[in-house]
Formats: sequence, C-alpha cells, structure tokens
Amino acid sequence: MNRPSWDQYFMDITRLVATRSTCLRRQVGALLVKDRNILATGYNGVPSGITHCDAVGCLRDRLNVPSGERHELCRGLHAEQNAIIQAARHGINIDGSTLYCTTMPCIICSKMIINAGIGAIVYTEGYADELAREMIEEAGIKVIHFIAETGGNLP
Repeated sequence: MNRPSWDQYFMDITRLVATRSTCLRRQVGALLVKDRNILATGYNGVPSGITHCDAVGCLRDRLNVPSGERHELCRGLHAEQNAIIQAARHGINIDGSTLYCTTMPCIICSKMIINAGIGAIVYTEGYADELAREMIEEAGIKVIHFIAETGGNLP
C-alpha cells in the first residue's frame, strides 16, 4: 500500500478546495492544519451573498490590473483570508497551525498570517511578492515549497 505523506495528503485536499473558487483569473485553495487535523479551509472568491465574478466579470481585467498588484481592486477574498476568517467565525484557534496553500501568499495575506500566529506555510506555486517573503522570513515563519511527491519521496 502506497500511502501519501501528510504533506502530500494535505496538498491534495488543498487543490480540491481550490476547485470551489469562482475567480476568473486563478483558482487558489488554502487549508489550516494543526496536529494533523484540518481546522479550516478557504478558496478565493467574493464574500458570501455577493454576486460571483463569473456572473459580473472581473474588475481587475476591466481595469487592466496586473497580477500581484493593487489587491484592493478586486471583489474577492484570497483563499488564505477565507480560511482565517472561517476559523475565526467558528471560534477555532489557529495559533501555531500550518497553512497549506496552492500559491505562496501575497503581502496582505502574509500580514494576516503573521498576526494570526500561523507557524508554517507549505505552498506549491510561487507568487511575485518580495515584500511578503521578506516579512514572513522576518516573522520566523517556516516556509516550504512543496513539490509533488514521486514514489513516496520528495525530490
């Protein structure tokens, strides 16, 4: 029997969570895990009760906003934000948890991650945000660039 490692297992779930995204530009999923237990999930999309971008169009596309810039010009929340908000809404302590995310967090999410006490980030895709990387490093948060396992071992 070839069981996935815990990191592979959680990253597989994170990719499934991303499929719920309604963003027209990028589907991102996030998972908060502590002691091998899933605490909360999140995907990028508009707040509850707001019309999805697939129905009204992408504001960022209309304004020609490049990826990684002017995050406030978007109707949606990032996956990491939604995971943190879901945990808060349900009274779940995420201090010391690990964030699994399909994409490295942006600066806005990074500041939330730091103040939420998240201790580690495991991600698969990079994101061009040097300030986010600098602040996460300064905060002492462990960062792991996850590469899908082959034969049960990390390359």
